[in-house]
Amino acid sequence: MSGLILRLAGPLQSWGERSVFSRDRDTVGFPTRSGIIGMLAAAEGLQRDDARIATEYQDLTFTIRVDRAGVRLADYHTAGGGQPKEFTAATSAGGNKGAAVITHRHYLADAVFVVAITGPDQNITRIADALQHPHWSPYMGRRACLPDEPLLLRTAVEDPVAELRERVPLSPDPAHSVTSEGTVPVTFLWEHPPTEQPELPAFTAVYDHPHSFAQHSRSHGKRSVYRTREPLPAALTDDSEHSLHTRLIDYALDATAPKEVPA
Repeated sequence: MSGLILRLAGPLQSWGERSVFSRDRDTVGFPTRSGIIGMLAAAEGLQRDDARIATEYQDLTFTIRVDRAGVRLADYHTAGGGQPKEFTAATSAGGNKGAAVITHRHYLADAVFVVAITGPDQNITRIADALQHPHWSPYMGRRACLPDEPLLLRTAVEDPVAELRERVPLSPDPAHSVTSEGTVPVTFLWEHPPTEQPELPAFTAVYDHPHSFAQHSRSHGKRSVYRTREPLPAALTDDSEHSLHTRLIDYALDATAPKEVPA
């Protein structure tokens, strides 16, 4: 088993859970399992109805570090209208709507998440190669939500969760405050309770475990999400000599990132 590290950051993200083809397009407050798997499948060039989507990624585990939760916003969105019916928005039955389609689309603005993906070595290697040379461009929930660079921070990591706790530079956030012990409490989201807290109760449940992405037969199962507050070294947030982007690049290249972060 090994892993890789993704950083999901950008002006907008949107991780829908319950809003397929509805007029109110929701977002949960963190990257969904289906959204991340969709990104990986797109990088590998899999079509929505490819049966491998339901099997190739089942052995992966996602652990999310919430660097910045972002701000929720809603966009009043219209499509079509004011034209002959045949030029307006299409329907799922193959016709055209005629009138303008009005939706409210919800986003996370200025959010930053770092994701540790753990799985079998051969799967991690294949996915990392695809992310470095994607078939289709990655996006964060919707095609308009493109990720900042660097997206792929590290591959072939022996313990990716330890990287989140000890080494990956932390994005600035007013919510981060250094404790008297020299640490910064940061939210982590887990698919399973962490080893040191086996009795941790679930934080929430989401319907984001993908069984099928096929256009007319999308199907998702329910899963639990667990939340902890992890004390990260304050040094991950503070580097007066280098910008965050420089530190991320250094970490990704393993050029100047320290092997041990002082407490």
